[in-house]
Amino acid sequence: MKKWIIGGIAAIALIGAGIGYYGYSTLMTPNIQVPTDEQKFLYIRHGDKLDDVVSALEKTGTVKDINSFVTTAKLKKYDKHVKSGCYLLKDKMNNFDLVRLLASGNQTEVKLTFNNKRTAPELAGRLAEVLEMDSITALKAIKDEKLLKQWGVDANNAIGLFVPNTYKVYWDITPEKLMSRIKKEYDAFWNEKRKNKLARTGLTQQEVSVLASIVEEEQNQKYDEQPLIAGLYINRLRKGMKLESDPTVKYAANDFTLRRVLNEHLQTDSPYNTYKYAGLPPGPIRIPSIQSIDAVLNYKETDYIYMCAKEDFSGYHNFAVTGAEHSANAARYHAALNKQKIYK
Repeated sequence: MKKWIIGGIAAIALIGAGIGYYGYSTLMTPNIQVPTDEQKFLYIRHGDKLDDVVSALEKTGTVKDINSFVTTAKLKKYDKHVKSGCYLLKDKMNNFDLVRLLASGNQTEVKLTFNNKRTAPELAGRLAEVLEMDSITALKAIKDEKLLKQWGVDANNAIGLFVPNTYKVYWDITPEKLMSRIKKEYDAFWNEKRKNKLARTGLTQQEVSVLASIVEEEQNQKYDEQPLIAGLYINRLRKGMKLESDPTVKYAANDFTLRRVLNEHLQTDSPYNTYKYAGLPPGPIRIPSIQSIDAVLNYKETDYIYMCAKEDFSGYHNFAVTGAEHSANAARYHAALNKQKIYK
């Protein structure tokens, strides 16, 4: 009888040990495998359930035993409190560490950049590439007229709020919080030093961004020439002359591939066509770089009111004070285009 009791106790102990070992191995055995030369992230969307997290985790190709992860997640009641975000998966993480990370919401920031974007839809597409929000949601946020009015920003100038830089944000940031962050960075960019220079230009902050976008489209190779171009356009604005900027015509015609602006393009009826309408366009024709904005604020004072690309295709321009000088410069450039058989 005693032998049976002892044997039963031993059996129970073995079963308990087995269960304990299984529980320990489920929680503590490394279950994530990440190559040393790679970074793997798990993206969890707003409203995702445990099944969605499991699918996303499997797609990363890092998990060894998905069932043990599910067991641990349910044991820790993570399935009741799934949090959105971008989470860095580390090599040799066990289920306990992974579930603890996900449950904490301690996500990894992503780097957001948006250089070389010309339109609000292009910008929205870029945001959708990096963040959880889709391009439609991003575009609505960019063009939120109520918010822009509150900030005193014209809707046409919305993209001018996006100062090109590298921003660290959370992947699941809401559109409202993103726009607040962008406005905060914009206000910080326009520090006292830049505001003091603003008076010299006679322009508003939004107008500086518009002019800077034109300057950048005119000269995005030889940056040392940008302050000279900015000064030329400021001269034309002060004289009440049309800017007659080719990049604004390309923007108005929605054709940025044009290498040669023809008379037919100059007839494009758009407020962005500065050959047709005087003054600055209603908004930027691209997101201007910090360098281009500073080029406008530090514009070079000259008497130039004309410019034409140099006939040597060096990327620089010939500048002129009189129409006769400009005509001669333009004739040389057009002859060079014809020689190269560039007709459009």
